[in-house]
Amino acid sequence: MKARENSVWVTNCVPQSTAQKLQKAAELTGTTLNQFMIQASLEKAEKITRREKTILFSSNDAAMIINLLDNPSKPNAALVRAFQRFNQREIENGDWSGPPCMPFAEMPR
Repeated sequence: MKARENSVWVTNCVPQSTAQKLQKAAELTGTTLNQFMIQASLEKAEKITRREKTILFSSNDAAMIINLLDNPSKPNAALVRAFQRFNQREIENGDWSGPPCMPFAEMPR
């Protein structure tokens, strides 16, 4: 009975023609109407979730991203100052666990 304790009722009101199509499909797959609707809903939910988590790039977009990763631009002055402020704050807060972060400008390439 534990499965029922964690279950939630979901109901649908559909036109009779829709119910008949769903019932026929359920019979063709050897499941009950309820099992068929749950499985179809889960499949659709997984498809939508996968689609929303996927980013598609054209080959030009992918080449541009790879080029940017292989050849990063030099940091501007504002970014260098931000790194310096971060390092100073780490030291002042006692969170410093080693040498300060090296600003991008000083990083070997």
